[in-house]
Amino acid sequence: MKKTVALLSFAALTFAPALAHATVRTESGLNESASGQRETYVLNVPVEKDMATTEVRLMVPAGLTLSRFQVTPGFERSVTKNDVGLVSEVIWKGNIAPMEYARFAFQATNPEAPGDVSWKVYQTYADGSVVAWDGVDPKLPASIVTIK
Repeated sequence: MKKTVALLSFAALTFAPALAHATVRTESGLNESASGQRETYVLNVPVEKDMATTEVRLMVPAGLTLSRFQVTPGFERSVTKNDVGLVSEVIWKGNIAPMEYARFAFQATNPEAPGDVSWKVYQTYADGSVVAWDGVDPKLPASIVTIK
């Protein structure tokens, strides 16, 4: 019994950090969607430090067309558009306290071509530090959605 509890504790400690990062999934929680389909996506951002998150920046993958956003109480949203008028970046400013998380929902049309799309997220904390969930550091993976 002690061995089983020790193994479960080890597994929880080993795998918990890998699960607690900024992720983009479909509204139903999937990491895949159909090509050309309109989809509602949800960006989930947990606070992993003992201080508040004050800004979340999302880089929109090429080929996706964002069309609308769900209102997120307590947050101001700004968007940057590229030279053809498509949303390329979204920034939410507000406050996510320690031990809390926030969800930001938006609608997008998927690219026509199948393949993986990488959602890069930059999480800014109250002290100005930024955690880059962009895959540059393997410990800080970008969220991937497979378009089929």
